Amino acid sequence: MTRGTARHAVALALLASLMTAPAAAHHTGVYTPKDNAITENFKQVKFSVQAGKFDVALRLFDAGPLRAEMRARAAALPDGLEARARAALTAHDGAEAERALAVFFVALAHDLALEADHQLAAGAAPATIGPRFLEAIWRYYNLADFVVGQRDARASVAMRLAYDDAETLVRPATGAPDAARVRASFDRIAQILGRLIDTTTTSRRDS
Repeated sequence: MTRGTARHAVALALLASLMTAPAAAHHTGVYTPKDNAITENFKQVKFSVQAGKFDVALRLFDAGPLRAEMRARAAALPDGLEARARAALTAHDGAEAERALAVFFVALAHDLALEADHQLAAGAAPATIGPRFLEAIWRYYNLADFVVGQRDARASVAMRLAYDDAETLVRPATGAPDAARVRASFDRIAQILGRLIDTTTTSRRDS
């Protein structure tokens, strides 16, 4: 399976996993996504790291669905990301563990943005596809935004603005959404997230 094909499959699987979740109107400043098994496990690992309980964090990571998901989606993620996260937990390096896990969620959001553009290009209705994918994108990006904001405040602000603009476009005050503009908004989100993945991975290699 090629990396592009893997990313397409990842995005569809992610979207399907969210289809049973109740819809919620939201704005990036106030919306807190509901947890699934992966996000709940992530928060357990994160809170254990923040408490300095790295043995607990490592045990939760090793046995939990977060690591399993990272392994299952390895072909669509930066090389060695799961191993990087585990090595950081083993070394009691909380900052690096948080960074690796943030890259994971940014990558999931990035693939969803690409898939949204793909489906819109194939003729899917923006009013249906747009809100559904935005809900999914924010559910995962939201978990990485704190780390992103610490390391690249401009990227965090850019992502929030791009997301809010996309929401406005998919839910216009009157008439149907403009498909071309909605596609452009998802492309903008994908570009921001893609740059975040690249810069975070590069900064780790150069450190």
